[in-house]
Amino acid sequence: MIQINQLSKKYKGAEGFSVSDLDLNIDKKEIFGLLGPNGAGKTTLISMLSSLIKPTSGSFSINGLTFQENKKELKQLIGIVPQEYALYPSLTAFENLSYFGSTYNLKGNTLKEKIHELLKTLGLSNFANKKISTFSGGMKRRINLIASILHEPKVLFLDEPTVGVDVQSKNVIIEHLKQLNAAGTTMIYTSHHLNEAESFCSRVAIIDNGKIITKGKPKDLVSSYQYARNLEDVFLAITGKALRDHA
Repeated sequence: MIQINQLSKKYKGAEGFSVSDLDLNIDKKEIFGLLGPNGAGKTTLISMLSSLIKPTSGSFSINGLTFQENKKELKQLIGIVPQEYALYPSLTAFENLSYFGSTYNLKGNTLKEKIHELLKTLGLSNFANKKISTFSGGMKRRINLIASILHEPKVLFLDEPTVGVDVQSKNVIIEHLKQLNAAGTTMIYTSHHLNEAESFCSRVAIIDNGKIITKGKPKDLVSSYQYARNLEDVFLAITGKALRDHA
């Protein structure tokens, strides 16, 4: 589904590359986890793959479509759940979703029915006409997710989709993502919740300094490192315990 060849990104004025000569293939229907410390290059990589920023060099294709030749078609193929809320706080949930659905050429009863279906599935039917500004963090995360899947994308990018939410909202989000994946959606997921990644992802790659250090099935990575009890132990063995704060 996704082929990445020697992909690199260096921001203007930066001393080094945020992503450097990265190669990676992701199969159809995978839930592929991109894990790494702050500043490792995860969000930059997702931003390039979702056509939000232009690579400095290298190439990639998604379902055979390239950024250079098929940018418009590629954007119709993907959905993005951003780390920050991408919602209009003064509009209601239904108004937000109607707007985002229209950007994918959805309209009329088809769009209304899809919105109400997903609001019901994610436990938000009673809040359809409430302003986003009144929503809790978990409710906003669920609306964020709905906005990204209204057009039934083949590939879904998830940048910290459960950060800052309560256990109940997290469970609803993860269970719905599993259903989408079972129906055929390929997912690329980033998170600092390593226990979640270990149970959710079919494969993971650990990235540091813009490069993939290791990749594989979570259970295989755990078994390959002596004394590792879980994916967090593997992560710390590879990236170290030093703080990675970035201003």
